[in-house]
Amino acid sequence: MAKVAFLGLGVMGYPMAGHLKQKGGHDVTVYNRTAAKAEKWVAQFGGKSAPTPNQAADGQDFVMCCVGNDDDLREVTLGASGAFGAMKKGAVFVDHTTASAEIARELYAAGKNSGFDVIDAPVSGGQAGAENGVLTVMCGGDAAAFDRAKPVIDSYARACNLMGAPGAGQLAKMVNQICIAGLVQGLSEGLHFAKKAGLDIEKLIATISKGAAQSWQMENRYKTMAEGKFDFGFAVDWMRKDLGICLTEARRNGAHLPVTALVDQFYSEVQAMGGKRWDTSSLIARLERN
Repeated sequence: MAKVAFLGLGVMGYPMAGHLKQKGGHDVTVYNRTAAKAEKWVAQFGGKSAPTPNQAADGQDFVMCCVGNDDDLREVTLGASGAFGAMKKGAVFVDHTTASAEIARELYAAGKNSGFDVIDAPVSGGQAGAENGVLTVMCGGDAAAFDRAKPVIDSYARACNLMGAPGAGQLAKMVNQICIAGLVQGLSEGLHFAKKAGLDIEKLIATISKGAAQSWQMENRYKTMAEGKFDFGFAVDWMRKDLGICLTEARRNGAHLPVTALVDQFYSEVQAMGGKRWDTSSLIARLERN
């Protein structure tokens, strides 16, 4: 059992922190910007809450974090009441936010200067993966710190691997989002075409999902996509944030991402249709506008 803080109780962080308490058996203190959410978590799982990231992090062996973006991350770590001001020497900060590789390296350096370790550890698997404790975690940082943190992360992970130096976890998550973007657009076009062609969607998917076209998206989202239902996880607003990170990094490293840039624009059209909180499979709605 370790002393663990968890900063950020959104749709991902809330169940992840719950797994730390129930499955991992850790001594967990939570912080959330909206205190009522932290109080609700304590009522459900036990543990403790703290009014600031600084107080939550004080004396902890591990501090996990899952917030919205780079700015949110800087606020809860380096801000006036940030966690970094209270972390003890030898502790490990594990950041599950999907953010830039740049801030991952910045936080790693700040941690080193203060005598503690920082691991960037973005996750894939969405809300369902968080709730079921089967996330995929991509990590960047020092091997020794990763080895210490992995048993704690395993409370909510199906797979957790060290990808390389600080920032490598974020870069791996970018690859994940790049791959998903093109795949969802392809599946959207395929289903749209199939409906226009009058094919039986159930028979079609039962057949082609056994071949090279198979994907997680196809298996798990074809039915809801065909029915025009988009309330199943990762929101379009968040996907656009992530794709923006990918495209910024690509400009920096010289990678060519023409399909990713195009799909990002398609998602902007979905936002304009009122789909900001629809899940990412809603690309098909853009194709089926009247």
